[in-house]
Amino acid sequence: MAASLTKLCLRAAESSTIAPTKVKSMTASAVLAMCGIVKMAEVTVAAQRTSLADCQERVTLCVRALLDPAAQELLKKILLTDGRERFAEFLKITKEKELKEAKKDSEEKNQTISTQADDLIHFRQLKSMAVSGGDLDLDDGADLARATGYDSAGALSSELSHVYQLSGFADPVYAEALVTVHDYDIVLEILVMNRTPNTLANLTVELATMGDMKIVERPQSYNLGPLDQMTIRASIKVSSTETGHIFGTIVYDDAASHEKCYVNLNDIHMDIMDYIRPATCTDEAFRSMWAEFEWENKVAISTSITSLLEFLNHIVSSTNMSCLTPFDSKAEKGSFLAANLYARSVFGEDALVNVSVEKKDDNDGKLAGYIRIRSKTQGIALSLGDRITSVQRGLLEQPKQ
Repeated sequence: MAASLTKLCLRAAESSTIAPTKVKSMTASAVLAMCGIVKMAEVTVAAQRTSLADCQERVTLCVRALLDPAAQELLKKILLTDGRERFAEFLKITKEKELKEAKKDSEEKNQTISTQADDLIHFRQLKSMAVSGGDLDLDDGADLARATGYDSAGALSSELSHVYQLSGFADPVYAEALVTVHDYDIVLEILVMNRTPNTLANLTVELATMGDMKIVERPQSYNLGPLDQMTIRASIKVSSTETGHIFGTIVYDDAASHEKCYVNLNDIHMDIMDYIRPATCTDEAFRSMWAEFEWENKVAISTSITSLLEFLNHIVSSTNMSCLTPFDSKAEKGSFLAANLYARSVFGEDALVNVSVEKKDDNDGKLAGYIRIRSKTQGIALSLGDRITSVQRGLLEQPKQ
């Protein structure tokens, strides 16, 4: 409203058909209305005062554009001409984005069906113990991959990135785990190797979790021969999107010494990125959720990247989110960038991110600003903040080429 009143007064001053006294009267009425807006914002309830500082600064700028001749000379072209040009570019980019998304949706609809409705899916928890170690277990990953349409679930490169070493090479029992995440379920395939010449009786992998995770299928006890190896499976249920830890101990009886031995295992850190999926929403829905969500995490920007668009693309790819703010990816204009990012977890939880970054000339061209994360639950806000912080620290540690 303040910007509209300011533009009306400036255009009236340029018109030759409006008397100067009328222009002064319009200017005084506009300034009085702007002061009333600021006063009303100051006395309103605290829940609606989150943007008071920004609103007050914007209204003050409009008042100066009307009352200060020097400020009016600097801001007149920006308010009357440049703003309209930028808005036209914004509409053009938005139109191109809508056409691209419509084309993508039509292509997805024309794709062939990857899974039939009557295809069988084997559930490990519903099988009898007699067949839990049989060939049917080998098909679980393939069945889930076909059901979700995820073709690269069994790719070797994807599997190797989720292999965790649980014990050391000098331990009597070496163990490593392959972690497979299927939305609500986590399947652990633990490879156990007996590095001693003795038989290990009643070998059990005792697991425990930290976070909103629950073990639904605990490993059984086995007898492991000398220098033998075997694969032990365990299933964990996940109920919310947050960073979790899996830790445990290998317990066994040494047949030679008749002693109970313990091997402590390294922790398995579950990344929140396994549960985050890019999604889209309208600007109105984003603003509504931003005002509603109570958990916020504010992360200061500290990176070696000097390009605004490059930094934004890096954050989008690192957090597995989608950018809702349209921008021209071909050219970088200005020294300030603000963008909204959005994602939804597999549990239906929303994650909102606002990136406000500025290139400061007095700081050797380095980027400065803040990334604000909001969500309905504390786990997403904290985990996404840790993820962004670790990504930025990783960039700082990279050597210059």
